[in-house]
Amino acid sequence: MMTKKIAVLAASGKVSRKVITEAVKRGFDVTAFARKPENMTDAQHYVQKDIADLTADDLKGFDAVVNGFGTWSPETLPQHSTLTEHLCSILSGSPVRLLIVGGAGSLFVDKEHTTTLMETPDFPDDYKPVAGAMGQALTGLRRHDDVNWTYVSPAADFRADGERTGKYILAGEEFTLNGKGESIISYADYAIAMVDEIEKGNHIKQRISVVEA
Repeated sequence: MMTKKIAVLAASGKVSRKVITEAVKRGFDVTAFARKPENMTDAQHYVQKDIADLTADDLKGFDAVVNGFGTWSPETLPQHSTLTEHLCSILSGSPVRLLIVGGAGSLFVDKEHTTTLMETPDFPDDYKPVAGAMGQALTGLRRHDDVNWTYVSPAADFRADGERTGKYILAGEEFTLNGKGESIISYADYAIAMVDEIEKGNHIKQRISVVEA
């Protein structure tokens, strides 16, 4: 089997670095893209470039592109949508897969898919702006039948320094709890799920979610 070539965008972020480390460990050929002048990741190749400046030629030849972009400040929250739209425009009609590091707030809490987690009374107010911005980006992504996208939502409690257990539950559009009644996933286990999806997944034009087993 040919070595998979993947690009990871916003590569200096904590989730992106975990994805890169996991992919390199499995023998993937990884190119990291970020704004910083130095490579802060385990990727074999590095390109200093902002997502907004990427062209179709930059991403040509990759099997998959992982977008790990995330921002919290009010003035930059719209970039969740604008950068997703930019990536869709340059990958339109391409066989390259686009995988998005998503959020949990847009997961549905009912079978009818009418209410999201961020709309429930106990959802923290501090997280509503970023959850809303990421949800809008997902809504825009769903309109792109011309892109091989997959949106990967973590559990509600997304732990940067959580342990790498190597096990997770793969779910879909609905907010899912594990056997302990928890919605938790470490960045390391999320990275395993992301690389599994690149390696053998077939959730094209779908949102999937992961929670600690």
